[in-house]
Amino acid sequence: MTTDKTIQAYDKYILNTYTRTPVVFVKGKGMELIDIHGKKYLDFFPGWGVNNVGHCNPKVVSGVRDQIGKLIFVPNNFYHPYQAKLAQEIIRCSFPGKVFFCNSGAEGNEAAIKFTRAYGKGERHEIITMNQSFHGRTMGALAATAQNKYQNGFHPLPLGFVSVDFNDIEQLKKAITSKTIAINLELVQGEGGINIATKEYVKELRKICDQKDILLIFDEVQTGMGRTGTMFAYENYGVEPDLMILAKALGGGLPIGALVVKEKYSDVFKPGMHASTFGGSPLVCKAALGAFKAIHTGKMLKNAKVMSKFLLNGLNELKKKYNCIVDVRGLGLMLGMELNIEGAPIVKACLDQGLIINCTQGKVLRIMPALNVTERQAKKALYILDKVLKMACGM
Repeated sequence: MTTDKTIQAYDKYILNTYTRTPVVFVKGKGMELIDIHGKKYLDFFPGWGVNNVGHCNPKVVSGVRDQIGKLIFVPNNFYHPYQAKLAQEIIRCSFPGKVFFCNSGAEGNEAAIKFTRAYGKGERHEIITMNQSFHGRTMGALAATAQNKYQNGFHPLPLGFVSVDFNDIEQLKKAITSKTIAINLELVQGEGGINIATKEYVKELRKICDQKDILLIFDEVQTGMGRTGTMFAYENYGVEPDLMILAKALGGGLPIGALVVKEKYSDVFKPGMHASTFGGSPLVCKAALGAFKAIHTGKMLKNAKVMSKFLLNGLNELKKKYNCIVDVRGLGLMLGMELNIEGAPIVKACLDQGLIINCTQGKVLRIMPALNVTERQAKKALYILDKVLKMACGM
Protein backbone atom coordinates (compact mmCIF):
# COMPACT_ATOMS: atom_id res chain seq x y z
CA MET A 1 0.00 0.00 0.00
CA THR A 2 1.09 3.57 -0.65
CA THR A 3 1.10 6.27 2.04
CA ASP A 4 -2.12 7.77 0.66
CA LYS A 5 -3.91 4.41 0.43
CA THR A 6 -2.84 3.46 3.96
CA ILE A 7 -4.13 6.75 5.37
CA GLN A 8 -7.37 6.42 3.40
CA ALA A 9 -7.89 2.91 4.81
CA TYR A 10 -7.34 4.24 8.35
CA ASP A 11 -9.87 7.00 7.72
CA LYS A 12 -12.42 4.51 6.43
CA TYR A 13 -12.01 1.58 8.80
CA ILE A 14 -10.33 2.73 12.04
CA LEU A 15 -11.95 4.80 14.79
CA ASN A 16 -10.52 8.31 14.93
CA THR A 17 -9.06 8.21 18.44
CA TYR A 18 -5.55 9.50 17.66
CA THR A 19 -4.07 12.65 16.18
CA ARG A 20 -1.87 10.88 13.66
CA THR A 21 1.22 12.12 11.84
CA PRO A 22 1.06 11.28 8.11
CA VAL A 23 4.07 8.96 8.07
CA VAL A 24 3.80 5.22 7.36
CA PHE A 25 6.56 3.18 8.98
CA VAL A 26 7.46 -0.26 7.67
CA LYS A 27 10.72 -1.16 9.41
CA GLY A 28 12.63 -0.45 12.60
CA LYS A 29 16.03 -1.44 13.92
CA GLY A 30 17.71 -0.08 17.00
CA MET A 31 17.29 3.71 17.12
CA GLU A 32 16.12 3.90 13.51
CA LEU A 33 12.70 3.82 11.85
CA ILE A 34 12.21 3.60 8.10
CA ASP A 35 9.07 4.83 6.34
CA ILE A 36 7.34 3.40 3.28
CA HIS A 37 9.46 5.59 0.98
CA GLY A 38 12.72 4.44 2.53
CA LYS A 39 13.37 7.64 4.50
CA LYS A 40 15.23 7.02 7.76
CA TYR A 41 14.36 8.63 11.09
CA LEU A 42 16.28 8.80 14.36
CA ASP A 43 13.75 7.75 17.00
CA PHE A 44 14.19 9.77 20.21
CA PHE A 45 10.69 9.01 21.44
CA PRO A 46 10.24 5.27 20.80
CA GLY A 47 6.55 4.68 21.42
CA TRP A 48 6.24 6.55 24.74
CA GLY A 49 9.20 4.50 25.95
CA VAL A 50 7.97 1.10 24.78
CA ASN A 51 11.17 0.39 22.86
CA ASN A 52 13.70 1.05 25.64
CA VAL A 53 15.97 -1.59 24.12
CA GLY A 54 15.48 -0.28 20.60
CA HIS A 55 13.33 -1.47 17.73
CA CYS A 56 13.50 -5.21 17.06
CA ASN A 57 16.25 -5.84 19.59
CA PRO A 58 17.95 -9.16 18.69
CA LYS A 59 17.42 -10.57 22.20
CA VAL A 60 13.68 -9.84 22.00
CA VAL A 61 13.36 -11.09 18.43
CA SER A 62 15.23 -14.28 19.29
CA GLY A 63 12.88 -15.01 22.18
CA VAL A 64 9.78 -14.39 20.07
CA ARG A 65 11.09 -16.38 17.11
CA ASP A 66 11.94 -19.32 19.36
CA GLN A 67 8.52 -19.33 21.05
CA ILE A 68 6.05 -18.49 18.30
CA GLY A 69 6.27 -21.90 16.65
CA LYS A 70 5.94 -23.77 19.95
CA LEU A 71 3.19 -22.21 22.06
CA ILE A 72 1.67 -18.74 21.70
CA PHE A 73 -1.10 -18.84 24.29
CA VAL A 74 -2.23 -20.95 27.21
CA PRO A 75 -4.93 -19.84 29.68
CA ASN A 76 -3.96 -18.87 33.20
CA ASN A 77 -5.70 -21.83 34.83
CA PHE A 78 -2.67 -23.82 33.59
CA TYR A 79 1.06 -23.28 33.99
CA HIS A 80 3.88 -22.45 31.59
CA PRO A 81 7.56 -21.98 32.47
CA TYR A 82 8.14 -18.51 31.04
CA GLN A 83 5.61 -16.70 33.19
CA ALA A 84 7.35 -18.18 36.21
CA LYS A 85 10.78 -17.19 34.86
CA LEU A 86 9.65 -13.64 34.10
CA ALA A 87 8.07 -13.14 37.52
CA GLN A 88 11.25 -14.47 39.10
CA GLU A 89 13.35 -12.00 37.08
CA ILE A 90 11.13 -9.05 38.00
CA ILE A 91 11.33 -9.93 41.69
CA ARG A 92 15.08 -10.54 41.46
CA CYS A 93 15.54 -7.03 40.05
CA SER A 94 13.11 -5.30 42.44
CA PHE A 95 11.93 -6.44 45.89
CA PRO A 96 10.58 -9.66 47.45
CA GLY A 97 6.98 -10.17 46.40
CA LYS A 98 4.68 -11.60 43.75
CA VAL A 99 3.49 -10.52 40.29
CA PHE A 100 0.16 -10.33 38.48
CA PHE A 101 0.41 -10.16 34.69
CA CYS A 102 -1.91 -8.24 32.38
CA ASN A 103 -1.59 -6.43 29.03
CA SER A 104 -1.00 -2.72 29.62
CA GLY A 105 -0.29 0.04 32.08
CA ALA A 106 -3.96 0.91 32.35
CA GLU A 107 -4.75 -2.71 33.24
CA GLY A 108 -1.94 -2.64 35.79
CA ASN A 109 -3.47 0.44 37.39
CA GLU A 110 -6.91 -1.17 37.40
CA ALA A 111 -5.42 -4.21 39.14
CA ALA A 112 -3.81 -1.91 41.71
CA ILE A 113 -7.13 -0.12 42.32
CA LYS A 114 -8.93 -3.42 42.94
CA PHE A 115 -6.06 -4.67 45.09
CA THR A 116 -6.15 -1.62 47.36
CA ARG A 117 -9.92 -1.88 47.77
CA ALA A 118 -9.57 -5.54 48.65
CA TYR A 119 -6.96 -4.56 51.23
CA GLY A 120 -9.31 -1.88 52.58
CA LYS A 121 -12.01 -4.52 53.20
CA GLY A 122 -14.85 -2.10 52.49
CA GLU A 123 -13.74 0.27 55.24
CA ARG A 124 -11.16 2.27 53.28
CA HIS A 125 -11.18 2.85 49.52
CA GLU A 126 -9.86 6.32 48.65
CA ILE A 127 -6.68 6.64 46.59
CA ILE A 128 -4.69 9.88 46.48
CA THR A 129 -3.09 10.68 43.11
CA MET A 130 -1.17 13.67 41.82
CA ASN A 131 -2.32 16.58 39.66
CA GLN A 132 -0.86 16.30 36.14
CA SER A 133 -0.56 12.53 36.57
CA PHE A 134 -1.36 9.95 33.92
CA HIS A 135 -2.41 6.40 34.78
CA GLY A 136 -4.38 5.23 31.74
CA ARG A 137 -7.57 5.57 29.69
CA THR A 138 -9.84 2.92 31.22
CA MET A 139 -12.45 4.27 33.62
CA GLY A 140 -10.70 3.51 36.90
CA ALA A 141 -7.29 4.57 35.60
CA LEU A 142 -8.88 7.66 34.07
CA ALA A 143 -10.43 8.61 37.42
CA ALA A 144 -6.94 8.32 38.92
CA THR A 145 -5.50 10.50 36.15
CA ALA A 146 -5.79 14.03 37.54
CA GLN A 147 -5.98 15.94 34.26
CA ASN A 148 -9.28 17.44 33.17
CA LYS A 149 -8.41 17.27 29.47
CA TYR A 150 -8.51 13.47 29.61
CA GLN A 151 -11.56 13.22 31.89
CA ASN A 152 -13.83 15.73 30.13
CA GLY A 153 -16.76 14.05 28.42
CA PHE A 154 -16.57 10.82 30.41
CA HIS A 155 -18.31 11.74 33.64
CA PRO A 156 -19.52 10.34 35.95
CA LEU A 157 -16.18 8.74 36.71
CA PRO A 158 -15.71 6.10 39.42
CA LEU A 159 -15.55 7.63 42.88
CA GLY A 160 -12.83 7.23 45.46
CA PHE A 161 -10.01 9.34 44.00
CA VAL A 162 -8.53 12.52 45.48
CA SER A 163 -5.83 14.56 43.74
CA VAL A 164 -3.18 16.84 45.22
CA ASP A 165 -0.29 18.87 43.84
CA PHE A 166 2.87 16.95 43.02
CA ASN A 167 5.73 17.39 45.53
CA ASP A 168 3.47 19.23 48.02
CA ILE A 169 3.68 17.14 51.19
CA GLU A 170 1.55 19.45 53.32
CA GLN A 171 -1.32 19.35 50.85
CA LEU A 172 -1.07 15.58 50.75
CA LYS A 173 -1.19 15.28 54.54
CA LYS A 174 -4.39 17.36 54.60
CA ALA A 175 -5.97 15.09 51.96
CA ILE A 176 -5.56 11.93 54.05
CA THR A 177 -8.77 10.80 55.76
CA SER A 178 -10.04 7.72 57.55
CA LYS A 179 -11.03 6.42 54.08
CA THR A 180 -7.54 6.69 52.54
CA ILE A 181 -6.11 3.33 51.52
CA ALA A 182 -3.36 4.21 49.02
CA ILE A 183 -1.20 6.88 47.39
CA ASN A 184 -0.36 6.36 43.72
CA LEU A 185 2.24 8.43 41.87
CA GLU A 186 4.72 8.45 39.01
CA LEU A 187 8.19 9.31 40.27
CA VAL A 188 8.68 11.20 37.03
CA GLN A 189 5.47 12.49 35.49
CA GLY A 190 5.78 11.82 31.78
CA GLU A 191 2.54 13.07 30.27
CA GLY A 192 2.50 15.75 32.96
CA GLY A 193 5.61 17.40 31.56
CA ILE A 194 8.67 15.53 32.92
CA ASN A 195 8.07 16.60 36.52
CA ILE A 196 10.44 14.85 38.93
CA ALA A 197 9.57 13.87 42.50
CA THR A 198 12.06 15.13 45.08
CA LYS A 199 13.84 12.62 47.30
CA GLU A 200 12.58 14.37 50.42
CA TYR A 201 8.99 14.15 49.20
CA VAL A 202 9.20 10.44 48.40
CA LYS A 203 10.87 9.59 51.70
CA GLU A 204 8.17 11.49 53.57
CA LEU A 205 5.48 9.61 51.61
CA ARG A 206 7.00 6.32 52.67
CA LYS A 207 7.08 7.44 56.29
CA ILE A 208 3.43 8.56 56.22
CA CYS A 209 2.28 5.33 54.57
CA ASP A 210 4.10 3.23 57.17
CA GLN A 211 2.58 5.22 60.02
CA LYS A 212 -1.00 5.08 58.71
CA ASP A 213 -1.07 1.64 57.03
CA ILE A 214 -1.52 3.23 53.60
CA LEU A 215 -0.28 1.40 50.50
CA LEU A 216 2.36 3.28 48.52
CA ILE A 217 2.02 2.65 44.78
CA PHE A 218 4.64 3.64 42.22
CA ASP A 219 3.34 3.75 38.67
CA GLU A 220 6.51 2.79 36.78
CA VAL A 221 4.79 2.16 33.46
CA GLN A 222 7.07 4.69 31.77
CA THR A 223 9.95 4.98 34.26
CA GLY A 224 10.54 1.24 34.62
CA MET A 225 12.93 -1.03 32.71
CA GLY A 226 15.94 1.25 32.86
CA ARG A 227 14.44 4.52 31.66
CA THR A 228 15.85 6.56 34.57
CA GLY A 229 19.27 4.89 34.65
CA THR A 230 18.28 2.24 37.19
CA MET A 231 16.10 -0.76 36.40
CA PHE A 232 13.24 0.89 38.29
CA ALA A 233 13.00 4.59 39.15
CA TYR A 234 12.39 3.99 42.86
CA GLU A 235 16.02 2.84 43.16
CA ASN A 236 17.05 6.48 42.70
CA TYR A 237 15.18 7.34 45.91
CA GLY A 238 16.18 4.63 48.35
CA VAL A 239 12.48 3.94 48.96
CA GLU A 240 10.55 0.79 48.03
CA PRO A 241 6.85 0.85 47.14
CA ASP A 242 4.24 -1.61 48.36
CA LEU A 243 2.87 -1.97 44.83
CA MET A 244 4.59 -1.25 41.51
CA ILE A 245 2.97 -1.07 38.09
CA LEU A 246 4.96 -1.98 34.97
CA ALA A 247 4.17 -2.06 31.26
CA LYS A 248 5.44 -0.34 28.08
CA ALA A 249 9.14 -1.34 27.85
CA LEU A 250 8.61 -4.56 29.81
CA GLY A 251 7.69 -6.49 26.67
CA GLY A 252 10.39 -5.13 24.39
CA GLY A 253 7.67 -3.98 21.98
CA LEU A 254 4.97 -6.55 22.73
CA PRO A 255 1.97 -5.74 24.96
CA ILE A 256 2.37 -6.70 28.60
CA GLY A 257 1.64 -5.16 31.98
CA ALA A 258 2.36 -6.23 35.53
CA LEU A 259 1.38 -5.43 39.09
CA VAL A 260 4.21 -6.21 41.50
CA VAL A 261 3.10 -6.64 45.12
CA LYS A 262 5.40 -6.64 48.14
CA GLU A 263 5.58 -10.00 49.87
CA LYS A 264 3.77 -8.91 53.06
CA TYR A 265 0.64 -8.07 51.02
CA SER A 266 0.81 -10.93 48.52
CA ASP A 267 -2.10 -12.90 49.99
CA VAL A 268 -4.70 -10.10 49.58
CA PHE A 269 -5.87 -11.33 46.17
CA LYS A 270 -7.51 -14.78 46.26
CA PRO A 271 -8.35 -17.02 43.27
CA GLY A 272 -11.25 -15.53 41.31
CA MET A 273 -10.82 -11.96 42.59
CA HIS A 274 -8.99 -10.71 39.50
CA ALA A 275 -7.91 -12.01 36.10
CA SER A 276 -6.58 -11.14 32.65
CA THR A 277 -7.19 -13.59 29.79
CA PHE A 278 -4.05 -12.82 27.81
CA GLY A 279 -1.92 -11.74 30.79
CA GLY A 280 1.53 -13.31 30.81
CA SER A 281 1.22 -15.50 27.73
CA PRO A 282 4.25 -17.61 26.70
CA LEU A 283 4.99 -15.36 23.72
CA VAL A 284 5.05 -12.03 25.55
CA CYS A 285 6.91 -13.50 28.51
CA LYS A 286 9.68 -14.70 26.21
CA ALA A 287 9.83 -11.21 24.71
CA ALA A 288 10.03 -9.63 28.16
CA LEU A 289 12.78 -12.02 29.21
CA GLY A 290 14.61 -10.96 26.05
CA ALA A 291 14.21 -7.31 27.06
CA PHE A 292 15.75 -7.99 30.48
CA LYS A 293 18.58 -9.92 28.85
CA ALA A 294 19.23 -7.07 26.41
CA ILE A 295 19.44 -4.53 29.24
CA HIS A 296 21.79 -6.71 31.30
CA THR A 297 24.12 -7.97 28.56
CA GLY A 298 24.18 -4.63 26.74
CA LYS A 299 25.09 -2.76 29.94
CA MET A 300 22.27 -0.38 29.08
CA LEU A 301 21.76 0.98 32.60
CA LYS A 302 25.34 2.26 32.66
CA ASN A 303 24.96 3.69 29.16
CA ALA A 304 21.70 5.41 30.13
CA LYS A 305 23.46 7.24 32.95
CA VAL A 306 26.38 8.29 30.75
CA MET A 307 24.18 9.44 27.89
CA SER A 308 21.82 11.22 30.29
CA LYS A 309 24.67 13.51 31.32
CA PHE A 310 25.73 14.01 27.70
CA LEU A 311 22.24 14.91 26.51
CA LEU A 312 21.45 17.12 29.51
CA ASN A 313 24.67 19.02 28.89
CA GLY A 314 23.80 19.40 25.22
CA LEU A 315 20.24 20.53 25.93
CA ASN A 316 21.46 23.03 28.50
CA GLU A 317 23.87 24.45 25.92
CA LEU A 318 20.86 24.99 23.66
CA LYS A 319 19.08 26.67 26.58
CA LYS A 320 21.93 29.17 26.85
CA LYS A 321 21.66 29.80 23.13
CA TYR A 322 17.89 30.24 22.68
CA ASN A 323 15.60 32.35 24.85
CA CYS A 324 12.59 30.25 23.83
CA ILE A 325 13.86 27.50 26.17
CA VAL A 326 12.58 27.96 29.73
CA ASP A 327 13.93 24.84 31.42
CA VAL A 328 15.74 21.55 30.83
CA ARG A 329 15.10 18.69 33.26
CA GLY A 330 15.12 14.94 33.45
CA LEU A 331 16.20 11.75 35.16
CA GLY A 332 18.20 9.20 33.22
CA LEU A 333 16.96 9.19 29.64
CA MET A 334 13.57 10.66 30.48
CA LEU A 335 14.26 14.25 29.47
CA GLY A 336 12.15 17.36 29.01
CA MET A 337 12.77 20.76 27.44
CA GLU A 338 10.18 23.36 28.41
CA LEU A 339 9.57 26.18 25.92
CA ASN A 340 7.77 29.51 26.03
CA ILE A 341 6.42 28.83 22.54
CA GLU A 342 4.19 26.05 21.25
CA GLY A 343 6.03 22.77 20.91
CA ALA A 344 4.01 21.09 18.14
CA PRO A 345 5.70 23.04 15.29
CA ILE A 346 9.10 22.08 16.74
CA VAL A 347 8.12 18.40 16.75
CA LYS A 348 6.95 18.61 13.13
CA ALA A 349 10.07 20.44 11.98
CA CYS A 350 12.26 17.84 13.71
CA LEU A 351 10.29 15.06 12.01
CA ASP A 352 10.87 16.71 8.63
CA GLN A 353 14.59 16.66 9.45
CA GLY A 354 14.44 12.96 10.39
CA LEU A 355 14.23 13.22 14.18
CA ILE A 356 11.27 11.86 16.18
CA ILE A 357 10.51 13.60 19.48
CA ASN A 358 7.26 14.39 21.32
CA CYS A 359 5.51 17.34 22.92
CA THR A 360 3.31 17.23 26.02
CA GLN A 361 1.46 19.92 27.98
CA GLY A 362 1.67 22.09 24.88
CA LYS A 363 5.19 23.37 25.48
CA VAL A 364 7.33 20.55 26.90
CA LEU A 365 9.43 18.60 24.41
CA ARG A 366 9.93 14.99 25.53
CA ILE A 367 13.20 13.33 24.57
CA MET A 368 13.44 9.63 25.46
CA PRO A 369 15.90 7.69 23.28
CA ALA A 370 16.52 3.98 23.67
CA LEU A 371 18.83 3.03 26.53
CA ASN A 372 21.57 1.98 24.10
CA VAL A 373 21.69 5.34 22.31
CA THR A 374 25.20 6.24 21.16
CA GLU A 375 27.05 9.54 21.44
CA ARG A 376 27.01 9.86 17.66
CA GLN A 377 23.23 9.50 17.60
CA ALA A 378 22.86 11.97 20.46
CA LYS A 379 25.05 14.51 18.65
CA LYS A 380 22.91 14.14 15.52
CA ALA A 381 19.70 14.69 17.52
CA LEU A 382 21.16 17.79 19.21
CA TYR A 383 22.29 19.11 15.82
CA ILE A 384 18.77 18.77 14.40
CA LEU A 385 17.22 20.35 17.49
CA ASP A 386 19.69 23.23 17.25
CA LYS A 387 18.83 23.74 13.59
CA VAL A 388 15.07 23.68 14.23
CA LEU A 389 15.20 25.91 17.31
CA LYS A 390 17.31 28.46 15.46
CA MET A 391 14.49 28.85 12.93
CA ALA A 392 11.70 28.69 15.51
CA CYS A 393 13.19 31.18 17.93
CA GLY A 394 14.04 33.68 15.22
CA MET A 395 17.76 33.76 15.95
